[in-house]
Formats: sequence, C-alpha cells, structure tokens
Amino acid sequence: MLKKERFQRTIEYFQKNMPVAETELHYSNPYELLVAVILSAQCTDKRVNQLTPAIFERYPNAEDMAVSTAEEIFELIRSCSYPNNKSKHLVGMAQMLVNDFNGIVPDDINELQKLPGVGRKTANVIASVVYEKPAMAVDTHVFRVAARIGLTTNSKTPLDTEKQLVKYFPEDLLPIAHHWLILHGRYVCIARKPKCGKCGLKEFCKFYLQQSELA
Repeated sequence: MLKKERFQRTIEYFQKNMPVAETELHYSNPYELLVAVILSAQCTDKRVNQLTPAIFERYPNAEDMAVSTAEEIFELIRSCSYPNNKSKHLVGMAQMLVNDFNGIVPDDINELQKLPGVGRKTANVIASVVYEKPAMAVDTHVFRVAARIGLTTNSKTPLDTEKQLVKYFPEDLLPIAHHWLILHGRYVCIARKPKCGKCGLKEFCKFYLQQSELA
C-alpha cells in the first residue's frame, strides 16, 4: 500500500469513527491550557485535571503567577511528576509572559519555545489547539501510533515523525489529526498490549499485519 493511500484510509476511518477529537485537558483560556500542558509532561491528563482547579483559583492569570514562588506552586503540584522542575518552569513562564509578551500567550511556535518549560511539542499543542495553526504535536502516543500504522517510516525522533505527518496530512486536518492519534494511542493502540481486536485500522496497520504473520 502506498503511503498516500494509507493516510487516506486512516483519515476516512477517523472522520467516520472519531468526528470530534479534542484535548482532554480542562482549560478556559490560552494561559490555562499552557499551564496544563506544561504540567502534563510525563503525567496523565487525569492527574493534571485534578490539580489545575486549585492552581487556576490561586493564579487566574499570568500576572498573579508571575509574582508567586516556585515553593508556593510546588505545594499545589507535588503529586504531579517532576514537581520541582515544573514549579520553576511555571513561575518562569508566567514572568516571561508578563515581561515579554504583555501577558498574552503567543501564537508563534518559535516564540512559544522561548518560554520556560515549553518545548516543541508543547508549542505545537498551543498553536494547534488554541490558535488552530497547522501544527502537529508529537508525544509518545503519536510517535508510537504513527509508526505502528505505517504513517511514518524509520522515524527516530519526534521531529522526524512531525515532518512526515505534516507532509501527508492535509493542512486543515492537522489540528484534529493530532488528537486522533493521541486518543487512539491512549485507549486502543496502547503501548504494551494494543487492543488490535477492536481496532478498525488493523486491515492496513503494519504492526498488526506483522504480528499476524508471526502468529
């Protein structure tokens, strides 16, 4: 199967079976999503959603978070992974937002990556989810699922995966395609024991076909 056809069939499947796909992080504005995504690194969305209400109540905007301390934020996120680093990142991020961006979360990926705690994946999430930019954020789910289906070939890094996906997904579908792959990886194509029996992509999934040949 040609890669173009594999992408087309993947798109058709998700458009039919997952017409609505969006982040599971709870937020009401760009600042809140940025905080949530920074916290979500190597942490579940479920855990982040348990923590953010108290954070947003105490720090409803970047200006309030900018005058806090890492120690204060640590107490609110101590049950999250890497709370020491994330508390420092959040304070630094808020201070830079206030000092360099007038408290407004930028929509440019390069500008976003200047913020503490914001790597390319996080920047792509913000650009895509908030500003509907044609960006593809690659987390562990996207990296794994894309390779298993066969959407990517010999990809060694998230950036390589991003480039291959951006090349073949139509630009207007990139924002939702990011969520298709994440949610599929979170609930069906899980890391250790993928639920191939309930997957509608198995007819052309490279991973499934290879496993079937070995059985």
